[in-house]
Amino acid sequence: MSIGAKEIAYSAYAVTDFDRAIDFYQNTLGLKLSFSMPPSDGPRWAEFDIGGAALGIGCVPDWKPSPDGCAVAIEVEDLDAAVAYLRSANVTITMEPMDSGVCRMASIADPDGNPLLIHKRKPQAADA
Repeated sequence: MSIGAKEIAYSAYAVTDFDRAIDFYQNTLGLKLSFSMPPSDGPRWAEFDIGGAALGIGCVPDWKPSPDGCAVAIEVEDLDAAVAYLRSANVTITMEPMDSGVCRMASIADPDGNPLLIHKRKPQAADA
């Protein structure tokens, strides 16, 4: 027996300033905003489409940002160009680009300190 999982619906981060977070994810990272709750005095939620998956952000009482939680890895076309752009936008680089053997990646922080990985898979050798 299993739960019948088909896919990851979304990954999400808690944020403290909803408008600042929307600006960062939409304008600094260039992600496509696919949904945002209308402004209210209550909880706020937004989602960004990335290659068939969603990255959510939420401003909800008692849900706090943390650099110690799970990290979302965003696949990019050119890791070095992405890191250079992020540096020019004054985004905090928390881990310099490194090679894992199967990929290259760097880690950054959003304005609330949530970790994001900027990731580039290496081409895989054809099966023998």
